[in-house]
Amino acid sequence: MRSYQAVLGLPGMRSVFGAHAVSMLGTVAAQVALSILIFERTGSPLLSALVLVCAFLPYAVSGVLLSSFADRFPARRVLVGCDLLSGLCIGLMLIPGMPVGGLLGLLLLTGVIAPIFAGARAASLAHLLPADLFPIGRSLLRAISQVTVLTGFALGAIAVAAVGPTWLLALDAVTFLASAILIGVGTPYTPAGQRESNPISDSWTGLRYLIATKRLRNLVVLTWVAPAFSSVPDGLAVAYTAQAGTVAAAAGALFTGYATGTVLGELVAARFTPSTRRRLVVPLLLLSQLPAIAFLATPSVPIAAVLLAVSGAGFAFNQGIDPLILDAVDPAYRGRLFTLQTSGLMTIQGISIGLAGFVGTFLAPNLTIAAAGILGTTTTLLIARQALERTTRGAVTSRPG
Repeated sequence: MRSYQAVLGLPGMRSVFGAHAVSMLGTVAAQVALSILIFERTGSPLLSALVLVCAFLPYAVSGVLLSSFADRFPARRVLVGCDLLSGLCIGLMLIPGMPVGGLLGLLLLTGVIAPIFAGARAASLAHLLPADLFPIGRSLLRAISQVTVLTGFALGAIAVAAVGPTWLLALDAVTFLASAILIGVGTPYTPAGQRESNPISDSWTGLRYLIATKRLRNLVVLTWVAPAFSSVPDGLAVAYTAQAGTVAAAAGALFTGYATGTVLGELVAARFTPSTRRRLVVPLLLLSQLPAIAFLATPSVPIAAVLLAVSGAGFAFNQGIDPLILDAVDPAYRGRLFTLQTSGLMTIQGISIGLAGFVGTFLAPNLTIAAAGILGTTTTLLIARQALERTTRGAVTSRPG
């Protein structure tokens, strides 16, 4: 906790992380509200499930085509603009009689905005935090995200029952406005990057830069691949509870286990020195993958939840990877790089969960999860071997002069 306190003690950081907590909580609760609202109108489980699809699908497109916005303008301006546009989209959902297609379309727009916001925020942290505190700042963002996922879905369901989905959507619009005010008033200014051409060309330039820079590419791919395999149980949680002979509602314990483990892992790893976090990258990667192999024994749901908590704790390997990424990326490409990293992470996790569901129709859920653990362990170790080579070829100093 001392490392987190050091981050929050710097000028503007309480506003940055307070805004993140407020907007994340509102967003998660709004997803619950919108799912329920659409189901109440249509009675269609498919249309209700499309809420999550529309929330995450745009990441792939936005990250590739619009990532340059995170570099072209001062970060504070980008962050406030993204919050206001997202709040406007949620506000438009409140128009009486808004058709379901309109609701999903507006949700798609918020999904387009989200990765730009995430990239600009990470780039601003690279400016505002000392090098040794940058990974702690990103760790705090991840911890807040997981806590809000845990509380947001629970509070969202309670709030919908108490005030209805429409009022909860209105509250989400207010949270975006509150986030914009916190960022606009409370965070320091950071400069804009260079504008080379039009936004889409600049975005493609950022993608080409990532692909061409071998060490950076390997590091970023590592942050994608490890959670892609460890997220497989999310796609099979309900099916696994059925296989284990438990009611479907027990699947919530599996989701909660992974998120709780992630938060605890971030809290513990943040107490270590930077050199220790660097040495723990491979052990934590193994920790994120190996517990899934134990599903070969079809553990009970409580034991499965503990296994997933252990797996979630391994996600703290990012605290050792983040400073390496910061050292490897040219400062002019920071915003684009972090936008692409966020977009790729969300996209590959969505694909992984979808594939898990597909494979799970032919193979028992426990075997599918265990297979993901075996493949994940092998794949992440192979990529880590290349990504963590002691070489500075192609790397640049990332701290501003």
